[in-house]
Amino acid sequence: MDATRKCPVLVTGGAGYIGSHAVLALKDAGWPVAVIDNLTTGFRFAIPDGVPLYEGDIEDSALLARIFAEQGTQAIMHFAGSIVVPESVEDPLKYYHNNTVKSRALIEAAVKGGLKHFIFSSTAATYGIPEESPVTEDTPKQPINPYGWSKLMTEQMLADTAAAHPINYCALRYFNVAGADPEARSGQSTAGATHLIKVAVEAALGKRESVGVFGTDYDTPDGTGVRDYIHVSDLAAAHVLALEKLIADSTESMTMNCGYGRGFSVLEVLDAVDRTTNRTITRVMAPRRAGDPDSLISDNRRIKQVLPWQPQHADLDEIITHALAWERKLTEIRNET
Repeated sequence: MDATRKCPVLVTGGAGYIGSHAVLALKDAGWPVAVIDNLTTGFRFAIPDGVPLYEGDIEDSALLARIFAEQGTQAIMHFAGSIVVPESVEDPLKYYHNNTVKSRALIEAAVKGGLKHFIFSSTAATYGIPEESPVTEDTPKQPINPYGWSKLMTEQMLADTAAAHPINYCALRYFNVAGADPEARSGQSTAGATHLIKVAVEAALGKRESVGVFGTDYDTPDGTGVRDYIHVSDLAAAHVLALEKLIADSTESMTMNCGYGRGFSVLEVLDAVDRTTNRTITRVMAPRRAGDPDSLISDNRRIKQVLPWQPQHADLDEIITHALAWERKLTEIRNET
């Protein structure tokens, strides 16, 4: 791509897990990048040296206007928001505020600021419990929790805004994001995270006593839930390619699944962690959690057709190796602070 067309990008939630990897991917590829993050769940150490951090909220229109002016921002990658599904059921208004109302404010600021491109961090939770697997982008959207609804509402706002204003967007629906930067520059740092691979590597390193296996009677080969795990660096790379596509065709908007199109069961993941660490995690069998589908696998044909996206880290053992390396480094970081 022509280097002169690498426009300044603002990453919201850039101190968080996925956002920090997008910052690394942008910076590595030579894009001018800045971050806005209120640091409620993000970490200052996740932001690379030389990347401006604006500590504040995406609902603050005056701050956004100042950032756009100072940075010359022309595109937004929007990761800021709340992501814990059970919490969204217990506190739905928090999720509709953080994920939907604040996104509306951000979109409005982008339109007022004359920004041309918007990439949105969406989720496979927009599909709810799909009747088909693999799941295509045209599978009916029937969220079963406020988290999924809050993201789907933002997708709709973007579609309506792009129809009315000179802005285009890409909504990327993530499946199960895992792993860490191969160079251990960032990773999943949240205490009490619920992601299976994060939980499993914590257990392997003695940070947890056991791993819960929720449901052993699913309609899958070994009875445990099957999920499509995507390496966070491959996901970040997809965002950069999507931005290039939006710039190349300013009239087109896109919605695409982000996954590998194949799944692993809970027990297969735990076996892989055991294999990688040469130790055995204690597994505690527990009842199913409400709303967990048997299998959730992406149909990723669209993203591969639309973007020159070729996953580089699709091996499960590699995903786990990178997660383990980050977990060890995280222990060092926390011991130093």
